[in-house]
Amino acid sequence: MDLLEKVEKALNQIRPYLEADGGNVRILEITDNGILKLEFVGSCGNCPMSEMTFKAGIEATIRQEVPEIKAIEAVNLTTAI
Repeated sequence: MDLLEKVEKALNQIRPYLEADGGNVRILEITDNGILKLEFVGSCGNCPMSEMTFKAGIEATIRQEVPEIKAIEAVNLTTAI
């Protein structure tokens, strides 16, 4: 299983929760030095809870399931006001 498949498998653990709220997350890029770039889509793209979802759900799951990923960035993360 390659790195992209491992990340997709990890994200698939979280997707049902995102989809239940009308959102999702999409892989934009995995760089050669192990940086994963994600984009929130649907309602996740403008939800004030996106930062918490990213840190507590997505980032934690990927770090646990795919230790080869060195850093995770969300390119359109909405921060709570």
